[in-house]
Amino acid sequence: MAVTMGRSRTPRRGAAAHAPAAAPHAVVPHRATPAAPSVIEFRSVEKKYDVGAVGLDQATFSVGRGEWVFLVGSTGSGKSTVMRLLIKELEPTAGTIHVAGRDLSEIERKRVPYYRRNIGAVFQDFKLLPNRTVYDNVAYALQVTGGGRKEIRAKVPDILRLTGLSTKLHNYPDQLSGGEQQRVAIARAFVNHPPLLLADEPTGNLDPETSIGIMQLLYRINRAGTTVVVATHDHGMVDKMRRRVIELSQGRIVRDEATGLYVRDESTREFAARMRSDLPDTVS
Repeated sequence: MAVTMGRSRTPRRGAAAHAPAAAPHAVVPHRATPAAPSVIEFRSVEKKYDVGAVGLDQATFSVGRGEWVFLVGSTGSGKSTVMRLLIKELEPTAGTIHVAGRDLSEIERKRVPYYRRNIGAVFQDFKLLPNRTVYDNVAYALQVTGGGRKEIRAKVPDILRLTGLSTKLHNYPDQLSGGEQQRVAIARAFVNHPPLLLADEPTGNLDPETSIGIMQLLYRINRAGTTVVVATHDHGMVDKMRRRVIELSQGRIVRDEATGLYVRDESTREFAARMRSDLPDTVS
């Protein structure tokens, strides 16, 4: 049985949760308010890989319906692990993950494709079908979920107009710019109007101007009620949008702020201490 998630027209936020980077265990998880029930719940989630590397370490957080959340942190911090756990590409070593109230550990392998129908996923490398046109790439997402010709003819043109691709429907991926290819990937992810959309480094290979267009598109999708989770290294975009930020470091959540920057604001005392530590031992 597929997971069914509700929608909310207006994103709601709870209070911010702050914690110094030096004390990750002290982070108080941001919780959804009663008016915005959780779409995602991670409770003490751990992921250890066979090679001994730690993907996640006691990660606890929740994401309310209609929220926009940035996952930030250096390479290897655990951002992609979170994304892969959410689409059940990975299984946690310990802890529980709920999506729309459903424990993901209860979903049998053969039912995973049905679960994924309720999630849109956008990746840095687009993952488009090279031998299919823009129209067919987007239509494919409907075909694999049982959509008929009538539904495809109705939905595909609409989503191509939303994503600014209505003049490119007969083009193949290699005839498009990087930004246009990412728009196709977003159109394909959103054509079923999933209540949850995951974007893993969606602007990683794009120039700044194109990146703004992609984020504006994701913003419109979020405003329509879809919960959006974006893993990114894009400092400028995170700082400009001032949405909720969850920062990871070595698999641990070290910061959770409702309207955060890419890098946590420093206090005057912290800034002074850092400046002192950067000074040379001797002055010539």
